[in-house]
Amino acid sequence: MSRIHRLGLGWVLLCLPVLALAAPTREDFAREWTLRLTEPEAGAYRLRLPEAVYRSAHLATLRDVQPFNAAGQPLPAAVLAPDEPLASAAPLRTLPLFALPPAATLAGDDLRVIAERDARGAVTRVETRSLPRDAASAATTRWLLDASALDAPLRALRLEWTATAAVQAELRVEGSDDLRDWHVLDPHATVIDLGRDGTRLQQRRIALDSRARYLRLSLLNGAVPDGFQVQAELAAPPLQDWHWIGLQGRPVDRGFEFRSPGPFPVARVDLEVEGNQAVEWIVQSRDTDDAPWVQRAGPWLAYRVATAGKAERSPPQPLSVVTRDRYWRLIAAEGEAASLPRLRLGYRPEVLVFLAQGAVPYTLAVGSARVQRAEAPLPRLVAVLRAQRGASWQPAQAELSGELRVLAGDAALQPPSPPLDWKKLLLWALLIGGALLVAWFALSLMRGAPSDSPPSGE
Repeated sequence: MSRIHRLGLGWVLLCLPVLALAAPTREDFAREWTLRLTEPEAGAYRLRLPEAVYRSAHLATLRDVQPFNAAGQPLPAAVLAPDEPLASAAPLRTLPLFALPPAATLAGDDLRVIAERDARGAVTRVETRSLPRDAASAATTRWLLDASALDAPLRALRLEWTATAAVQAELRVEGSDDLRDWHVLDPHATVIDLGRDGTRLQQRRIALDSRARYLRLSLLNGAVPDGFQVQAELAAPPLQDWHWIGLQGRPVDRGFEFRSPGPFPVARVDLEVEGNQAVEWIVQSRDTDDAPWVQRAGPWLAYRVATAGKAERSPPQPLSVVTRDRYWRLIAAEGEAASLPRLRLGYRPEVLVFLAQGAVPYTLAVGSARVQRAEAPLPRLVAVLRAQRGASWQPAQAELSGELRVLAGDAALQPPSPPLDWKKLLLWALLIGGALLVAWFALSLMRGAPSDSPPSGE
């Protein structure tokens, strides 16, 4: 091997540690769980981050939370805020649908529609009696919808059908709580399903805002496909409940200090105290133990007053911004704590979204100071898919399964050695190489120089 080849191989060997850090591996992380997929064939999944993931994460950005496939390849992933649309998608419920006779047959006192209901008010059967022969053969233009079982306000109706024929119809939507008195919810609701040159224009959603127990659809013009179904779009559930982490602190000058066990997205604080107290607090935090303190809330009057066995206490205090700081401090602006308070940090879990790639089982590795997850444009992908598949679409659910397994352990949490200054190394290598080359030329000249001494025997 030539001298130049050996020099090139040396440079490649020096670069290998840097190249190894380019793509995360499972061995770069402290711990991992197995992921259980609720829908094995789904292309995208979401994981609502449990408390254990936050406690195991090392970076405040959560870039050390990385899913892997069975071959150890990192999966495209991103962490979304808890108030993203996919975390609170509007639920859908299929409504029981009953055909009604044409309106012309129901005039005057000849009403022959009987709706049977169970003890909860749900319609179990709709029967028509003594209708004229021509009315029995007429096309259905009125339908009764039973919404009595819905447990949330109705925000819209979605009409679903499988027919491919063009549809353009106008409907009147009415509501009732007793099947006798009706009021109009939408006098002219239009539904469309048209296709041309391979593209389709669809509008099957009828926006409403109602708590009516029963709904009635009346066809004003056009036609809807036979056998269509109606889904109720309910009001989106409120943002998930707040989660709380309780911290025990230590006394410091004019207050107390606490340490959070992980990079939780804290948006509220609260106090647990014993006895009757009233103290005005200033809440501060910082990410490292040598960083300056930053005020997050306050002055905040935190109190507890017990009267006749019932304790009144101050509500949680919202922070100015969501923070993941590890160190927290309470400073008494006015008053004095009679006992050591317990600081509670309130947060809403975020959502990890990732794409399915490669063989299962998938795992979730957490905790690393060596590598960071490459961000993927998954928030935009979710928005595109929701526009194509409907506002209620969201990735399939994934959950942590099994026991926590140790990978590199605490060694993965040690920061890597400072990177080499390749510019300096290259400069020194050139200088040393140049000096050696000059010395080699000089030595070659000295060895090849002719001798000036006279020949022997003269």
